[in-house]
Amino acid sequence: MIIDAHHHLWQYDKGYKWLDAKPELEPLRRPYTVDDLVAVTGPAGVGKTVLVEAGLGKTGEVAEFLAIAAKNDTVAGVVGWADIRDSGLARTLAEYRELPGADKLVGVRDHLQDDPFPADCASAEVVRGVQAVAEAGLTFDLLVRVEQLPYVAKLAGAVEETLFVLDHLGKPGIGADGFKAWREALAPLAAHPHVVAKISGLVTEADWTQWTIADLRPYFECAVETFGAERLMWGSDWPVCTLAAEYQRVLDVTNELIDEFAPTERRRILGGTAAEVYGLEG
Repeated sequence: MIIDAHHHLWQYDKGYKWLDAKPELEPLRRPYTVDDLVAVTGPAGVGKTVLVEAGLGKTGEVAEFLAIAAKNDTVAGVVGWADIRDSGLARTLAEYRELPGADKLVGVRDHLQDDPFPADCASAEVVRGVQAVAEAGLTFDLLVRVEQLPYVAKLAGAVEETLFVLDHLGKPGIGADGFKAWREALAPLAAHPHVVAKISGLVTEADWTQWTIADLRPYFECAVETFGAERLMWGSDWPVCTLAAEYQRVLDVTNELIDEFAPTERRRILGGTAAEVYGLEG
């Protein structure tokens, strides 16, 4: 079964301010519903998905997403938002566990990429929060920039009981001159066996109108080299990906990149890793 390990939904009028930050995001300023999701996953042959918080930064979004997952078999797991520095995080996570659909809560994510100081990623406050996530039996998705990778590597070393999921391979600037720096920053994080990564969001880190598979291949190959196929999972990053490629195209590119892999490796990337990491059923 193909599992899309990373996509979003949102109701634009509920306050997703990041969509107003740049003019080029205008195509995304509309509602994206579970019906819209099924309309693209179904034809693509994707059987299950993981719904990831979408930047609202409110606990109410978690309740909304869990309710959606409870009513829709396609959404097999939810990575909800949480303030990783909140002193009451353990209580918040316990409250999440009481919500309808809570059996599909598989992880949490905070927007560490928005930190003004990269070093704050590994502060004592963040460490305590990540420990609370582990104690709640959840994964912690890492949304970070390339320059923050050394700090989250330190964080991973400090909290070995937590399973970390690196989103979008750390958001490398594809086609820019930063490949070497990204590769060198990625390696210490990948050295931790309790860190896995998502091959997701790459088309929007490249030139939206001019990207090619050749542009993406070095980053993909580096991810395989550093993590191994057994610690990689595919995610569409839909609907954000539509700024650069439609859903089917994102999946087709991934299939082309793994075409010569062993069947077991392809199964890991296209579903096996996500199912194991997030504890998905079906």
